[in-house]
Amino acid sequence: MINRIFILLALLGLILMFLPFLKDFDFHDQLGDLSSQYVEGSINDLNSQNVVTSVVVTYRGLDTLGEVTVLFLATAGIGFLLRTKKRSKKSRKSSELLQTASQFLLVLIILTGIYIFLHGHLTPGGGFQGGVLIATAFLLLILADANVEFNHKVLHLVESFSGTFYVLIGFLGLLLLGMNSFLDPTIIPLGSFGKLLSAGAIPVIYSLVGLKVGSELTTILDKMGGE
Repeated sequence: MINRIFILLALLGLILMFLPFLKDFDFHDQLGDLSSQYVEGSINDLNSQNVVTSVVVTYRGLDTLGEVTVLFLATAGIGFLLRTKKRSKKSRKSSELLQTASQFLLVLIILTGIYIFLHGHLTPGGGFQGGVLIATAFLLLILADANVEFNHKVLHLVESFSGTFYVLIGFLGLLLLGMNSFLDPTIIPLGSFGKLLSAGAIPVIYSLVGLKVGSELTTILDKMGGE
């Protein structure tokens, strides 16, 4: 009974919290000044079809770098907390159908994840979405066989490589274009609008983000899957 009362109070609190936003919400027929600058800059300055990608990778690139750093700290924290615990061999195995399907789907899921972050400047998606999809491929392997083991040296190498080059691209912008050009994608030719090789360094940055997110989430899944 007490639990239900607390749940009702929590729901009431959320309603009261969001009620002013719903009450004062108003539809706009035109974009605001800032939104218009983002849309125009994405097309005219960056040659990127996906405005969201332009915002995430360039206009608020420091925030994205911070998000990747938070994910890295979470991975390091989980590895630190579970470092003294030995993985016990489990006798659990899933059905033969799932084991066979996981081996078949692994490559398809990884290729789809790569496609998503390579085309993040052209279509909805990007580094985070592609990286998460890659991690789900390895989660499928864990679900199919609890005793599966991953090569942690390769995972750490991919994570370190992608993170290091992500930061280096940022500093290249500072060195080549000036103090206000951290993570500026124009260090690489922008190419033709709507093509895969366009938007400068955005596809490269999103690919590095995708590899970093995928390797870090896979490490977390593997660490927690052994418990």
